[in-house]
Amino acid sequence: MQKLYRSILFLVCFSFFLAGNITQVAAQKAATGDTAFSLLKNEGWWGGAVAHGNKMPMGNEKISFNLYADALQNQSVPLLISSEGRWLWSDEPFRYSFRNDSLIIDRTHAAIQFGKSGASLRDAYQASSKKFFPPTGKWPDSLLVTAPQYNLWIELLYNPNQADVLNYAKKVLANGFPAGVMMVDDNWSNYYGEFDFNKEKFPDAKKLMDELHTMGFKTMLWICPFISPDSEMFREAAAKKILLMDNEGKENMLWEKAKKPLLIKWWNGYSACLDLTNPAAKQWLRDKLNILRTKYHIDGFKLDAGDAYFYDHPGLLSYKKASPNDHSEAWAKVGLDYPLNEYRAMWKMGGEPLVQRLADKDHSWAALQLLIPNTIAQQLAGYTFTCPDMIGGGQFASFSPGASMDQKLIVRSAQVHALMPMMQFSVAPWRILDSVHFDAVKMAVHTRQQYLPIMMQVLRSAASSGEPALRPLEYNFPKQGLIGVKDQFMLGEQWMVAPVVSTSDSRQVIFPKGKWRYKNQIFEGPLSKTFNVELDELLIFEKIK
Repeated sequence: MQKLYRSILFLVCFSFFLAGNITQVAAQKAATGDTAFSLLKNEGWWGGAVAHGNKMPMGNEKISFNLYADALQNQSVPLLISSEGRWLWSDEPFRYSFRNDSLIIDRTHAAIQFGKSGASLRDAYQASSKKFFPPTGKWPDSLLVTAPQYNLWIELLYNPNQADVLNYAKKVLANGFPAGVMMVDDNWSNYYGEFDFNKEKFPDAKKLMDELHTMGFKTMLWICPFISPDSEMFREAAAKKILLMDNEGKENMLWEKAKKPLLIKWWNGYSACLDLTNPAAKQWLRDKLNILRTKYHIDGFKLDAGDAYFYDHPGLLSYKKASPNDHSEAWAKVGLDYPLNEYRAMWKMGGEPLVQRLADKDHSWAALQLLIPNTIAQQLAGYTFTCPDMIGGGQFASFSPGASMDQKLIVRSAQVHALMPMMQFSVAPWRILDSVHFDAVKMAVHTRQQYLPIMMQVLRSAASSGEPALRPLEYNFPKQGLIGVKDQFMLGEQWMVAPVVSTSDSRQVIFPKGKWRYKNQIFEGPLSKTFNVELDELLIFEKIK
């Protein structure tokens, strides 16, 4: 009888879906319940996990992913949108699978909403954005866009210190780069949860920040929600009961009865974790961060380690009942108080002035080829202010002593960044590049500065309208056979960018219908043309009337 009921429910709801009416289906909480949609001809889907951007559009190959407690170390959203105008949303995570010409939704935790709005990817995105994550119109600090960012992770790793931070900043300016946001990464304090500087590493942190400000920089500090056990801050937070608690194996334990803070394993060991479902924990953290701002003149924070999978623990007990994804979202909301912010992991929060960086990539051409499709996935998840990892890669093992450096890869990586919403350096290009490759990187920075007025205009429009700033060709030019193009992107409506993302010094460019200008040449699409590309060259085409 239950099977018959599900079948009738599916047929009724699916008929509404195909007819273009918005409908809603009560979620099946049991793992056995599912909903299947037949894929339309040539239909492709975006959404879900940003880390699968290189697999988008989805539909042709088998793929399955459960958004609950996402462990892919990047952003994710309970949204799927298609090139045929169809969309699907839930307020809670679910599993989506593409197989046998069908999209299958199961393991749901809340109602599934779906509909059809128009007949294109743009139509589906606009309808979803308006309904589920309307834009606030607000911006993070614009210096994140108007100048390159400088993240000290690769150069200093776990040893950030006053002398080397200042030295890096001086070399930025001495080598002809503009001052921007300077990010002091992990291990600037004595332990996690101590929101104060290690005095041996930073004997006069206020003086350092003031010097950086005088040089034109703004400053960010790396922070996380974890607190080292058996520390002064741990004891303070435990006494205030603002940490996630341990149910000690008693699934029905009430929060009021819990006595023991939970220790969670993350990449830096075992730590307690702030319970940001508790208003007192939010206020405690806000007070600590505001002291850093007033006492040391810190401008903002890189908010790391809020991944949903850290909260997927059978012993976790929180002030308010919350899923792992809810805890990740609570960490995301901390950044709303600070215009200078950055995240690597996120659940929902589209349309907000929060900076979303791609997860650390290794130093390889394969990793470089992920930047465009994964950034597009971020943008189609509602994230306007995106940053494509660090130039050349952000995984420190790739830059360890004796590691092989590909100078051309550094150049091409900088060129990919150049016309994206943000551009972030970490490894110092003046340290690892010869003069030819270094000049090519500086040219990428110069190109960004040339196009900055256009980028600012596109981002202003995106922040107010909700439209993605950076788009796949299919978004602007539907039904032209461009759905599979993953190494080109549109900046707004008018500019098509085609970086080189392979070892070759030539690349094929796919032109949509219309006229396109590059330098003094006009190309009329539809057209496929191979270009020889100089080391310091970035192909940028303007659509003309």
